[in-house]
Amino acid sequence: MRFMILVKASADSEAGIMPSQELLTSMGNFNEELARAGILVGADGLHPSSKGARVRFSGDQRSVIDGPFIETKELIAGYWIWDVKSREEAIEWVKRCPHPMPGSDAEIEIRQVFSAQDFGDEFTPQAREQEERVRELAKKNT
Repeated sequence: MRFMILVKASADSEAGIMPSQELLTSMGNFNEELARAGILVGADGLHPSSKGARVRFSGDQRSVIDGPFIETKELIAGYWIWDVKSREEAIEWVKRCPHPMPGSDAEIEIRQVFSAQDFGDEFTPQAREQEERVRELAKKNT
């Protein structure tokens, strides 16, 4: 089962304050542990929302909203993709994670990633073939 682990933003991460050397080392060690355990699929930190944009869809219209975005508690500062056996295993790994925002309260959200079988009959054989082609093309981009 794949899970996306979302590190919620803080006022500091939104201000563009970079993590300390100590935190980078701790997170690097944790990421290495995840990789050695065979569960790490991907991980990255994100620039603050001031460097981002949102596209709002309303009918046929599209509008662009430039960051920064107001609700810091709803923003994401980084993520991991893990392949684990269960939600409970993901929770146990998150509990071992270094505190992502030292000096303030922090939250890490755990969300399961859909797999093909989750979509049922609506995910036709043609759609499955297309998904496989897209995944193979995406692998070439990394």
